[in-house]
Amino acid sequence: MTAMDARETTEAFIASADAHSAHNYHPLPVVVATADGAWMTDVEGRRFLDMLAGYSALNFGHGNRRLIEAAKAQLDRVTLTSRAFHHDRFADFCRELASLCGMEMVLPMNTGVEAVETAVKTARKWGYRVKGVPAEMAKIVVAGNNFHGRTTTVISFSTDPEARADFGPYTPGFEIVPYGDLTAMRSAVTENTVAVLLEPIQGEAGVLVPPAGYLPAVRELTLERDVLFVADEIQSGLGRTGRTFACEHEGVVPDVYVLGKALGGGVVPVSAVVSSAEVLGVFRPGEHGSTFGGNPLACAVALEVIAMLRSGEYQRRAAELGEHLHHELGLLKDSGHVTAVRGRGLWAGVDIAPAHGTGREISEKLMDRGVLVKDTHGVTVRIAPPLVIGKEDLDWGLAQLRAVLGA
Repeated sequence: MTAMDARETTEAFIASADAHSAHNYHPLPVVVATADGAWMTDVEGRRFLDMLAGYSALNFGHGNRRLIEAAKAQLDRVTLTSRAFHHDRFADFCRELASLCGMEMVLPMNTGVEAVETAVKTARKWGYRVKGVPAEMAKIVVAGNNFHGRTTTVISFSTDPEARADFGPYTPGFEIVPYGDLTAMRSAVTENTVAVLLEPIQGEAGVLVPPAGYLPAVRELTLERDVLFVADEIQSGLGRTGRTFACEHEGVVPDVYVLGKALGGGVVPVSAVVSSAEVLGVFRPGEHGSTFGGNPLACAVALEVIAMLRSGEYQRRAAELGEHLHHELGLLKDSGHVTAVRGRGLWAGVDIAPAHGTGREISEKLMDRGVLVKDTHGVTVRIAPPLVIGKEDLDWGLAQLRAVLGA
């Protein structure tokens, strides 16, 4: 195939996708064909350094051999039973994930937003059956600029106009307060509050890290008021920030973990709500479920993910390379090419100085130089490479950012 033929293939694929799929995404104009580790190759044979990692779904890299082998072995045995029956991977998965979290019970689902919906239902059920909140009066406090998914209920407590517009009527029962504002949080929590739902680091908002001491203060408040602290660690958890969970940086243990993305190892969608027996024990048969949630293939892959995390290797890599990443990005801030850098571990939100263009324009320029990132909220570029990335590759990617910015 000639270069011209390849370009025509790319253009034809994108044109076909635009013609036959809903335009609910605005992807960069690259068509990925293969991937390995931290690198992807498109249909034209061009290689790209993946600095997004599927919004942290690919923490362990593309085609990780341990995870692929675990999936292959399970494919030859059984892939789906539904929860109508037991299967021989389910108990191990639940036990090991609960242990990793320091909890007792697991309720498995598939996607991140399903896990958030499950956490909302869990908190309400707990509020009525355990706390004694009057029927239909349960409230959940959330933070502004949150991103917990895009189902009808979840967008009901979003402050993003793109996520909310034209999808009403919205689900009641939520109170929104500014992220990091402890005074507003204290005022919002009442006797009918059943949960506070927070991202320990707000990813979609631009990798926003809360003020020091905020998460511990929220934890203390929820204990005082008999309210569940629900931590959405879908993007921030499972090694991304240099710890297994981002909450650990503040010494906080929530009542409920909401997990997803990296739990499926970039192979299959796996999510879960993990908590105590008191909290998850409120469910009775028939009250909540999922055909694919906790299926044998998902459990087999997730068990390997848990085993990999237990080694601590990926958390250490994220911490060490993350320190280097933030040092280099800090130099760009010092020189005025970027206006802000936020994040922890191998996760950063970089606000581009207006003179250099928008986040989308910088993402497109980086794509032309072989680096794939994603913009958000106009000026911000998010950097979140697979945790398996080599330091030389990371430095090469950062060099491309410096070149694009003329630094």
